Amino acid sequence: MKKLVSIGIIMFSVSFSGAASEGLVKYESHYSVKETADRFERIAKSKGLTLFLRVDHQKNANAVGLELRPTEVIIFGNPKVGTLLMQCAQDVAIDLPQKILVSEDANNKVWLSYNNPSYLMKRHDIKGCNEVISKVSGILSNLAKVTVAK
Repeated sequence: MKKLVSIGIIMFSVSFSGAASEGLVKYESHYSVKETADRFERIAKSKGLTLFLRVDHQKNANAVGLELRPTEVIIFGNPKVGTLLMQCAQDVAIDLPQKILVSEDANNKVWLSYNNPSYLMKRHDIKGCNEVISKVSGILSNLAKVTVAK
């Protein structure tokens, strides 16, 4: 029961500090895409997370003669936590390591987005890992809030 309440509280707080859809949690940033991604990278590293890759989609589009608004993806994680999720439902590995998307929309607003852990729980029929899902939700929410904070 406590675990369900914790998940509910986390999801409730996410809905008030950012936009949440079934599969995606979004926070508006007051910084540019590059600065938001740089801030996230710095904060994630300071928390001991492993950063595997940073992809600049705009740069890659420009390299083939196409245009794209600023769009970056950072792939990161913590094998100690990810492994626990995969032990509950190995198919979740397709969504790990975790990713964040930092992008600029058509209205020049910058967004930091990530997969909603509750959605991943449903998508992969994860059972018996409520505590891990709650931990992942809390970490992602805190990282996002600190990254976009003024």
